[in-house]
Formats: sequence, structure tokens, C-alpha cells
Amino acid sequence: MPQRVILHFSPHGRPAPGVVRAFAEERELPIVEARGAAEVQERVGRAYPAALVLDASPGSDDALRLCQAVKGEAFTSVVPVIMYLAHNGGGAEAAAVALEAGADEVLGHGLSERECGLRLQMALRRAERDVSVHPTTLLPGTVQIERDIAERLRSGDRFAVCYADLDHFKEFNDRYGYNNGDRVILILSRILRDVVRAHSQASFVGHIGGDDFIFNAPLGEFRRCCEDAIAVFSELIPLHYAVEDRERGFFIGKDRRGEEYEVPLMTLSIGVVTNEHRTFVHTAQISELATEMKAYAKTFSGSIYVVDRRHGGPSGSGDGEGQ
Repeated sequence: MPQRVILHFSPHGRPAPGVVRAFAEERELPIVEARGAAEVQERVGRAYPAALVLDASPGSDDALRLCQAVKGEAFTSVVPVIMYLAHNGGGAEAAAVALEAGADEVLGHGLSERECGLRLQMALRRAERDVSVHPTTLLPGTVQIERDIAERLRSGDRFAVCYADLDHFKEFNDRYGYNNGDRVILILSRILRDVVRAHSQASFVGHIGGDDFIFNAPLGEFRRCCEDAIAVFSELIPLHYAVEDRERGFFIGKDRRGEEYEVPLMTLSIGVVTNEHRTFVHTAQISELATEMKAYAKTFSGSIYVVDRRHGGPSGSGDGEGQ
């Protein structure tokens, strides 16, 4: 599991405030001092920190723009951003500017160390409660998945909800152990996040749990996301099998009756639902249909994505593309 850190950046070159250092030390959270705005964005994009702490004192335009960028992007908006004002740092007006930029909390001059510590604690707790970040992948959980779908529904834009699931994961877990199983889950999360992010900054990736993931993308971009995710997965996952299993393309497992059977290497199934031909009024409708399409995708052999093409009636068919 990736180590959580507190990421700090001050355009003025200041180190993290003492109250932040004490808070981090008490919770055994390392503080990473970023040297510039580009480093902050690179680190946040690679692995979510426990919190991003920014110096919002007057003259910190880079920090304000960073906050707006982090909070304005679906991938990183889940990261709690705490901004602080150094001594005589602009007072209430500077605090208001920081909040307008999207900060989850502002530590102003004049607050006691105890109050600052409590504000930090509550900001992190709110993020955990509202987002339910998965402990293995650090991706947003079901609450944020539902919120993202709801926001897309309200926007009226055309989009796709893609439900990704591993095939034969349980058998792999049984044969190679849960540590290797968790490693595969983490790798899949990185594949989905990196691929989807590369194609669309407006997309979103979440982790339902286990080997179930959701990614939401604009209608014109979801196919490239699915195709590239399958291609990268197909290249990397065989490397996590023993050489003999990889070369054969399967291993021998046993069913509940103790009978041996061939277990193929893991593949990736993605069920896709769009609002291109349907009108949805609630996220539950999309969730139910995405689950149905994912189950349909798993009836095919190999890695594949299938897209629901029905126009709202009770019958219809999907199309699929595999690799």
C-alpha cells in the first residue's frame, strides 16, 4: 500500500508551519516539501497525498492557482487542500481568497495551535468520510463515484460509465496469495488512472472495491480509454504469473468438488453505459445497467469491452471489442 504523505508547498520558500509538522508527526505522516508548482501537480497526479498544504499568504498566486487546478480536476479534487496564512498574512480578505480558490480549510494568523490542529484533523476526516478513499489504491470510493455520475447527469453532457472487472481473479488470488492479489489490484488501478487521465482530464476513475472499478469519460473519449486500458493490461498482467503458467496460458485449479480444471490467465471485462441513446434521471439507473453490461462482458472469453446500444426499451444488444 502506498505511504500517505502531507505535501507542502510555499511559493515564498517557507518550510511547513510548526503546527503542520506537529500534526504530521503525531500521525506518522511524512511531510514532503515540494520545490515548485510543477512538482506539486506531478506528485498529486501520481499518488494522492493525505493532504496538500499550501502557503496562501499575499503574493502566493502560484499556490492559489494550484488549489484551483487540484480542485477543478476530477482526478485530484478528492485531495483535501489546506491553505495557511503566515504572520500578518492578509487577514480575513486573504482567507476569503483562499476559500474562493477551493481550499477545504484555511489556517489564519491568530488561531491557537490547538485550533489549527483540530481544523487539520477535521479537514482530513471530512475527506475520508465524504470520499471513502480505498486503502489499497487510494482511489475515490462509491460516494464520490455516485457524486461524479450525478454531476454529469445534471450537466446534460454526453458521457459513458465504464464498469471494469477482472476475470479469474479469485483463482489467481487462491494460487498466488492475497499479497500478489493486492498487487494486481494496485496495478489495475494505476493502468486505469494513467490511461484514462492521458486521454481526458475531464474523466474520473473510482474503486468500488475488490477488483471492481468505475471510470467515467466524455462520450467521444471512452473507447480509446477502454482500448488502451485493455492493451496495457494484456501486456503487464502475464508478467505476474510463474513462467510455466505464463507460457502455457493457464494453470491447473480445483473446483469445490476437488476436480481439476484449467484456469486461464486473468483478463479484463468492461461494461459500458452511455446516455447517447437513453435518458437517465437517477444514478441508480446507470449503476444497475452498468452492472448488467459488466456481467454481459464477462460471458465472452478474453479481455473485452461491451457497450450498451439500446434506446430505452427492455430488449436490445450491446457491441463489443476485445483484445
